[in-house]
Amino acid sequence: MFRLDGRIALVTGAGSGIGASIAETFAAAGAVVWVTDRDAARAEAEAERLRSANGGDCALALALDVADDSACQRAAQEVLSRHGRLDLLVNNAGVGHVGRLPDTTPADLQRLWSVNVLGVFQVTRAFLPSMLAQRRGNIINIASIGGIVAVRDRLAYTTTKFAVVGFTKAVALDHARDGIRCNCICPGRVETPFVSAMIAQYPDPAKARAEMESTQAIGRMARPDEIAAAALYLASDAADSVTGSAHIIDGGWTAGK
Repeated sequence: MFRLDGRIALVTGAGSGIGASIAETFAAAGAVVWVTDRDAARAEAEAERLRSANGGDCALALALDVADDSACQRAAQEVLSRHGRLDLLVNNAGVGHVGRLPDTTPADLQRLWSVNVLGVFQVTRAFLPSMLAQRRGNIINIASIGGIVAVRDRLAYTTTKFAVVGFTKAVALDHARDGIRCNCICPGRVETPFVSAMIAQYPDPAKARAEMESTQAIGRMARPDEIAAAALYLASDAADSVTGSAHIIDGGWTAGK
């Protein structure tokens, strides 16, 4: 079991799904976790759940819209004023869009870009100076298999996730000698509330689910805790020499590509 005792962590989009599972895993491993979400009530509910499970000091809630640069700066000020540092940053918040180029408007792309790319940039930029000052920091970005290979009918999403992978590698290269590690995780299909809601919108949800599951060689979607396990490894001292990497967890989706 990898331990994070005494580490201060912040996870964006942690009110549900992958983000909530990462926050839960980090808290169980001994970290103090800031649970952030655009929905303040959802962030507080998740933080309370973690406090009930792991002890009263393990989680704090913070409303955060990563697309708002001023909000990102205020979040950094609040965390740093309380703890003096941030050890682990997980940029998980993200949104999706179904569509090819003719089905994607500039507004659609801008919406995804503002969260999936600009959000990662802004949150990282807000916390990086403190990490540089302490000469230690660990950044984990949740990208996607759509940042490694193109995904059919996901033009805007694929575009933004390729950018996240590139951002990850650039930060890792620029700051490797500063004690900063930066990696990303590239999941395939994951059984989250977001994905379930998207499937429910299809004319034939059962057919849509079967098709999504069939893209992965193992014949099922991943669980959020499987993604969280990879994040825990990257967050731990066991991965001290790992930086600039994109960790694929896709159930064999890209094995034959």
